Amino acid sequence: MLFTPIDPNHWERAEHYNHFLNHVPCTYSMVAKIDITNIKKKGLKLYPAMLYALTTVVNQNREFRTGFNTEGQLGVYDQMIPCYTIFHEDTETFSNLWTPYDPQFSVFLANYEEDLKRYGTIHQMNAKPNLPENNFPVSMVPWVAFEGFNLNLKNSYEYLIPIFTLGKYQKEQDRYLLPLAIQVHHSVCDGFHVGRFFTQLQQLIDSDFDQ
Repeated sequence: MLFTPIDPNHWERAEHYNHFLNHVPCTYSMVAKIDITNIKKKGLKLYPAMLYALTTVVNQNREFRTGFNTEGQLGVYDQMIPCYTIFHEDTETFSNLWTPYDPQFSVFLANYEEDLKRYGTIHQMNAKPNLPENNFPVSMVPWVAFEGFNLNLKNSYEYLIPIFTLGKYQKEQDRYLLPLAIQVHHSVCDGFHVGRFFTQLQQLIDSDFDQ
C-alpha cells in the first residue's frame, strides 16, 4: 500500500476542499439503479461480482481513494480494498470481512470465497482481523429495493472515503436493476465524479470483466 500526501494549500481542489471541510462541512448521498443483467446472465455470484466491480472503479478514480491516513494526513491511497458485511441468520447480526483486491476477477473471487469459508461463521463484528487502513465500506440490504438511502454518521464530516450500500434487485421487463447508494464527502468528490463513477461501473458490469 502506498499513501501519497496532499498539500491542501497547493492543490487544484484547495478552495473546494477548505469550503466543504471547514466552512460548510458537507457529505451527500446519491442512489442510482445499476443494470446487473449481464451478471445474472453469466450466472455470477452477485455480491462478490459487485464487490469486484466497485473496487475496480474506485481504484480507477483518485477522488474515491482520497482520505486521511491513520496519522491524520490528507492524501491518496494507490489502491483500495473492500470491507464488506455478511449477515448471520441465526443471530440476525452482521460481521465485517475484507478481501484483498486483484484486477483479475477469478483471483478476487477465489480470495473472497476463501475469506468467507474461513471467517464467515465467526460472529464477531470484525470477523477477519488486521483490516488495512486503505479500505472502503460496502454493505448490502438485500431485503429492500430502496430508492433513497442516507447514513447519519457522527464523525462523517471528517470521513472522506466513500461508503456504498447495495439493495434488493428487481426485474423490470427483461432487465435486472439493483439500487446502489453512495455516500461521499463534498470536499473531495463532486456530483460530476459520482456521475462518472456510475457510468464507469455500468460499463464494467456490461463488459466481460470476468474473463
